[in-house]
Amino acid sequence: MAGRGLGRGLLIQQRFIKPKKTMNKKSFQAVRGMRDILPDDQRYWEKVRRIIGKVAETYDFARIDTPILENVDLFVKGTGAFTDIVEKEMFALRTKGGDKLVLRPEFTPSVIRAYLENGLSRLPHPVKLYSVGPIFRYERPQKGRYRQSEQASFETIGEKDPVLDAQLIQLFFSISGELGLKRLVTQINSVGCPQCRPNYKKALLVFFRKIKNELCSDCQRRLKQNPLRLLDCKNEKCAQLTEDAPQVIDSLCGECHNHFKSVLEYLDELEIPYILNSRLVRGLDYYTKTVFEIWPEEKDGRQIALAGGGRYDGLVKLLGGRETQAVGFAIGLDRMIALMKERKIKAPSKARASVFLVQLGDLGKKKSLSLFEKLQKAGIKTATSFNRDRMTTQLKIANKLGSRFALILGQKEALDETIIVRDMISGIQEVVPMAKIINVLKKKIKSKLVVKRLV
Repeated sequence: MAGRGLGRGLLIQQRFIKPKKTMNKKSFQAVRGMRDILPDDQRYWEKVRRIIGKVAETYDFARIDTPILENVDLFVKGTGAFTDIVEKEMFALRTKGGDKLVLRPEFTPSVIRAYLENGLSRLPHPVKLYSVGPIFRYERPQKGRYRQSEQASFETIGEKDPVLDAQLIQLFFSISGELGLKRLVTQINSVGCPQCRPNYKKALLVFFRKIKNELCSDCQRRLKQNPLRLLDCKNEKCAQLTEDAPQVIDSLCGECHNHFKSVLEYLDELEIPYILNSRLVRGLDYYTKTVFEIWPEEKDGRQIALAGGGRYDGLVKLLGGRETQAVGFAIGLDRMIALMKERKIKAPSKARASVFLVQLGDLGKKKSLSLFEKLQKAGIKTATSFNRDRMTTQLKIANKLGSRFALILGQKEALDETIIVRDMISGIQEVVPMAKIINVLKKKIKSKLVVKRLV
């Protein structure tokens, strides 16, 4: 009995002594294809969005924001049931009430829906609208391509003049120029209209049926649904096979031919570089006449389209409106920023605070809160570190930030309603009445700026 009891006691002891297995805490990461935009990158985004807004206003575009969630049928009908967006790339969901919704995969159908629903069609035309925001596509993540990406979209609704096609391209080059992005080229084509496109499709069917067995499985399916999309296949073998395919330019009716000719003449007048790309079709069913993409000219061959769009004269009627001509394009902001970084275009640095507010003691800290707010409202950019108590520590921070002046507010100054102004370069200090500090600082900052310009 004693032996059994001893053994049992040893067993219990071993259980307590044996190290426990540490449980791995779940490590959360961003969903595949999504990413965080960190503080250092926000400067790029702020600059891009600011310039887009500025140029949009210059070209008389009004901003419109549409919901991220839309009815799935809007894109099935508007974009095309057999497009890659609808077949492969949409984030679709069903609500508890049974509604079929989709995370917006592009802007154009949403903008046209809003244009019709909100009575914008009654405004003087053309109606010029732009949007900035996220779009969602379920595709293989790669450089410059995310499942959630940011786009800027520009739509001109209610006018058929080819000058507007060229002006949208000009608008993009105005934005890219202000961002410092040069060496860009426009790839452009015409996909005709419902009158002349059927003849071109017949010519494509005759050509591709002869080489059907050499095409990828997607293209064999597209051959039955929409042969135009075979020209847009990214498969290298298919791309080689399409080199000898009939060109749409040879099938254009007189109106489409003249329209395209005029667009090119306007681009020549604007001195915007372009390349005729007979295989460019953009892969969306609503396009008519002009289609274009804008690419960087990279010597190493690494290319990715920065923007793309074209004319969509039938979409408004397709979505329930009257027959209305329209043209638009979208800019991939993620790609623009990636190219800015590749080409070492710097984002604007954070504005330096010319004044650093040093606070000492409880009373000094309390008074500093209201003073800090007054300085900001007066337009004097001020930094501070309320969580630090020692003056030497705070002055080191002021020096590191490059602030020209330090304001020192301690217990004595708070009681006397004064403040010490310290020149961080010369070290000279003076006591200033609190009531006069804003005027004194403005004069000092102005005088230093004048001296700096003269030097």
